[in-house]
Amino acid sequence: MDKLATSRASTPILEPALADIKQRLEAGGALLPDSQQNLLEVVGILKSYGVVLGEYHRNLTYISEYQFLEILPFFKFFNGEFSLGKLGKHLWHDRINFEFAEYCMKAMLWHGGGGLDAYLDTDEFQQNAQAAIAAQIKGNPILRLLHRLFPDFLVEQVRLMTYYSALGYFWSFMSPLFLQLSDRYDRGEITSIPEVVQHVQDGLVAAAAVPYTYKVAIAGQNYEIVPSSANLSFLMDTAVPYVEAVFFRSFPFRGTVSYNAQAHQISTEIAQFNYGVLYADPLPVGGAGIPPTLLMQDMRHFIPDYLQDFYRQSSRGDEDILVKICLSFQRSMFCVTTAALRGLAPHPLTTNDPQEKQLNDQFLAPWLDRLSRSQIFTLQ
Repeated sequence: MDKLATSRASTPILEPALADIKQRLEAGGALLPDSQQNLLEVVGILKSYGVVLGEYHRNLTYISEYQFLEILPFFKFFNGEFSLGKLGKHLWHDRINFEFAEYCMKAMLWHGGGGLDAYLDTDEFQQNAQAAIAAQIKGNPILRLLHRLFPDFLVEQVRLMTYYSALGYFWSFMSPLFLQLSDRYDRGEITSIPEVVQHVQDGLVAAAAVPYTYKVAIAGQNYEIVPSSANLSFLMDTAVPYVEAVFFRSFPFRGTVSYNAQAHQISTEIAQFNYGVLYADPLPVGGAGIPPTLLMQDMRHFIPDYLQDFYRQSSRGDEDILVKICLSFQRSMFCVTTAALRGLAPHPLTTNDPQEKQLNDQFLAPWLDRLSRSQIFTLQ
C-alpha cells in the first residue's frame, strides 16, 4: 500500500489536453483521433511511403555492401545499374531522392542510442573494422597512405557504413509492413485508426527479436562488421534509435533557423532538439534546403487515387500538395509512434490493474511531455 501511495505521489500531473490524449491511449485509442478522414490519409500516405521505403532500403543496403570504403562513390545512387539514360534522369532529378535516406541515416549516426551505438565503441568493433580495412586497402596505395596519415578516418567510415546497413535493415521490415496495411485496408480489414496502430504494433513485435548483423565481401571473403555475437536486434537497436533520432530530434533546418551561436535559436543541448517529423512545421515543406521536401516529392509519385482525390477536393487543389502530404505523413507517424509506445510500455496501456497502471503512468508522462511541444494538437 505504501509503495502504491509513493508511486502515485511520484506520477506527474498532466495538463488537461495531454490528460485527454492519455485517456484515449488507455481506452485503446491512438495519439491521433479515430476518424474516417484520418484513416484515409494515414493508410493512403503509408502506402506511398511503403513504396518509397522499399527504394530507400535497397539503396542503403547496396551502399553498405558494395560501396564499402569507396571514398568518392560517384555512382552510389545507381544500385550497380549505371547507364547514360539513368545518369540523365539523375541529373534532371527524375528519380528517387536517396539523399533523404542518407539524411535520416546521419541523424541516427549523430544522435546514437541503443545497443548499436554502444557496440561501435567497443574493441570488438575496432578489431572487425581494422580487419576489413586491411583487406580493402590491400593493393590500393592511396588508401594505404590515407590510413597511415589519418588512422581514425577509415574506422569512422566503417561506422558510417554500419549505419547505412542498419537503417536499410530497419526499413526492409517497415516497407512491406506498410504495404500490407494498405492491402488490408483495400480488402476492408482495416476500418479504424486503432486497427492501423495494432497492425504496426504486431509487425514491430513480430520482428522485435530478429538479430541484426552486418558483413561485407572483400576479394571473395566475408568480413563481419557486426557479428551475431554482438546480440543486436531489430526493435531496440535499429527501430527505437530511429524513432528517437528521426521522429523526435533530427536536425535544425538550414534557412529556417540561425546556426549563429549568438542568435540562440538552436539549443546547446542535443537532448533538447525538437526538429523531428513529429515537430516539423508543414508550411516550409517545398522550400529549398528543407530535407523532408525530398521525401514529400518522392511520395507524391505513389499516392493512391483515393488520397489524390481527397487532396483535390480542397480549395487549393494540387497547388499545396506537398504541404498536404506532410500533414498526412505526420498523422501517420503519430500512429507509428503510438505502436512504438505500446510496445515499449511496461504493461498494456489498457490495463486495469492499479500497480500496472501506475508504472504505465510513469512511463507515459515523459513521452507525453515531449509530445506536448509537437504538432499533436494541430492534427487533432
